Amino acid sequence: MSNAVTARRAQGRSYGAERTLTCLIGVVAILAGAAALVVGMGWLGRFRAQRPVLDPLAVGWLHDHALYARIGAVVIGVLLLVLGLWWLVRSLSPERHPDLRLDETPGAELTVTSGALAGAVSSDTEQIDGVVRARVRSVGTKAEPALRISLWLAEGADVRRVWEDLETHVLTRARESLGVTTLPTAIRLELDTAGPTRVR
Repeated sequence: MSNAVTARRAQGRSYGAERTLTCLIGVVAILAGAAALVVGMGWLGRFRAQRPVLDPLAVGWLHDHALYARIGAVVIGVLLLVLGLWWLVRSLSPERHPDLRLDETPGAELTVTSGALAGAVSSDTEQIDGVVRARVRSVGTKAEPALRISLWLAEGADVRRVWEDLETHVLTRARESLGVTTLPTAIRLELDTAGPTRVR
């Protein structure tokens, strides 16, 4: 299960929480609209359909229990404020690129920064024949690292050869250097095309 989660992190940042919350809000809005439509069409009785939106019974209950209504409104408002702030911070926070601790022995700690790892893999990748440029990002967690690699290939490059060299040389070397058996990697390939020619 953890390997699958790490692989998804390599492919891209997860927005599952934001999507789930948005879907829940949408479902509540749809249900509220459907309920209003059913009542307004008179399917629950014409008397109920002709009553005002602010039901006099509900308004009377709120007037009789003003203190409890105010407390409930304040609690709901605070909860919505906290939820909104959490949603905003989570959506705007940058993606984490954790450093990797290869040795945590006191006095002999060994840490590889995310920038160093990305730079080393990027340098090795750019040595592959047919690769014009490479951009590497270290993602995942300290315990389960992953890579996200974007490759720009020269026109006419052998994609199969590039893929094999990337696996047999670059990624194998990275796994051996980090001392891990698996290193989930998401790879994006882009083909550089010749620039537009001017017609004379």
